[in-house]
Amino acid sequence: MPISRIAVGRREDATQPEALKAALAEFISTLIFVFAGEGSGMAFNKLTSDGATTPAGLVAAALAHAFALFVAVSVGANISGGHVNPAVTFGAFVGGNITLLRGLLYWIAQLLGSTVACLLLKFVTNGMTTSAFSVSSGVTVYNAFVFEIVMTFGLVYTVYATAIDPKKGDLGTIAPIAIGFIVGANILVGGAFDGASMNPAVSFGPALVSWSWANHWVYWAGPLIGGGLAGLVYEFFFINHSHQELPSTDY
Repeated sequence: MPISRIAVGRREDATQPEALKAALAEFISTLIFVFAGEGSGMAFNKLTSDGATTPAGLVAAALAHAFALFVAVSVGANISGGHVNPAVTFGAFVGGNITLLRGLLYWIAQLLGSTVACLLLKFVTNGMTTSAFSVSSGVTVYNAFVFEIVMTFGLVYTVYATAIDPKKGDLGTIAPIAIGFIVGANILVGGAFDGASMNPAVSFGPALVSWSWANHWVYWAGPLIGGGLAGLVYEFFFINHSHQELPSTDY
């Protein structure tokens, strides 16, 4: 059972060279993702002179995040697993697929990657604001909270099905693009309501650099709950109960 596999881990899980390499990979992947995703929004603001978001802008944001996440997951997959998201790391933890200490190391790297990306964006755009995620007019924080839970559930469920599941087989080769697609699709759904973060690191960097923390808890609590639920559901119902072991000759 996944709960029985949850472990704090040993000190080496966060200090050995391979762990530090994995953390560096998470830092770089998150930096790549946030620089492109947040940067696309800043480019839209410049082109429209901070005008209102349009349907075309929403589509552009969805495409930028989908493409960037596809690349970010791909370049980190063979080193760290390509989490690029504290909610994915948390989902892997509650499913017993990563230790607490390694997970915390990943979190630090992801948050630093997002922060450095936003600092670089602020510099290269000559001081433009890195816009923090916010709840749209007419949407309550609880609407946004549920939005983030559902969207992140779909994201982490996709990660489990295409990347973590030991029976994924050839499906693993399309994991990065599937993960990018679900994020892009969710942005088309939730972007107009709460920005569709699904990723505490993506929310943290812009909030820290712009020092804007309004309703910031939504972008941590929602994704972590959604990611944790996805990890538990997939582990309980699909990995442990429905999958049969293959004969050794089939590996």
